[in-house]
Amino acid sequence: MAGGGAPSGPFPVPHGLRARAVDAVEEMDRPDCDPRRLERTYAQFRVVNAVVAGWRRLYATRLRPLLAGTANPTLLDVGCGGGDVARALARWAARDRLRLDITAVDPDGRALAFAARQPPLPGLVFRRAGTAELVAEGARFDVVVSNHVLHHLDEAALRQLLVDSEELCRGAAFHSDISRSPAAYALFSAGTLPFFPGSYIRRDGLTSIRRSYTAAELRAAVPPDWTVERDGPFRNLLVFRAESGPDA
Repeated sequence: MAGGGAPSGPFPVPHGLRARAVDAVEEMDRPDCDPRRLERTYAQFRVVNAVVAGWRRLYATRLRPLLAGTANPTLLDVGCGGGDVARALARWAARDRLRLDITAVDPDGRALAFAARQPPLPGLVFRRAGTAELVAEGARFDVVVSNHVLHHLDEAALRQLLVDSEELCRGAAFHSDISRSPAAYALFSAGTLPFFPGSYIRRDGLTSIRRSYTAAELRAAVPPDWTVERDGPFRNLLVFRAESGPDA
């Protein structure tokens, strides 16, 4: 969230939502942010993502069919943050008796430190790394995913993420993010107002919406091998299917 902080009322929608607020900075991305608020934010992401991000549906309809048809399936979670999405995927795969190996990476040591303090899950490994390092290592995964990463990126970083994702995935890549709109901003502002005290959830969530792409903007920014799908009223899903991999 930009330095001015979160609006005090539930429905204040900025006039500047017509364009991405690329210069707005989320508080938790600042190196000097309050560590206690940051810890609470990581802890509360599990609730927020369960409500707004739709990974249970994505797992059931996209990931599980692909992974179930793959011997010794592997998955990469890019920009994993505190690890709540990776942990959820690991639990769902275990319930389905899929022996899924998940590598969850993030360049922020604070996020990885939080993730490392959580109870371990079989097949789930956290690393402080970026996609370029994994490409240099020759790593490959059946599926590459990310949650709420795209809105953090400028055009050059977005292009590099997509190039790296193509190199890293054998099957398919799914990058899920918010789709910017006044309705998304107003609903998130109102819905989070009574909740998440002592964290950056509301402030940074509103900044994330301001920074996020519309579907049209994302389509204009990505190569033709990538498709942009609407994943609910306020979500974009950026999808790549590798020609040599199994059908996603």
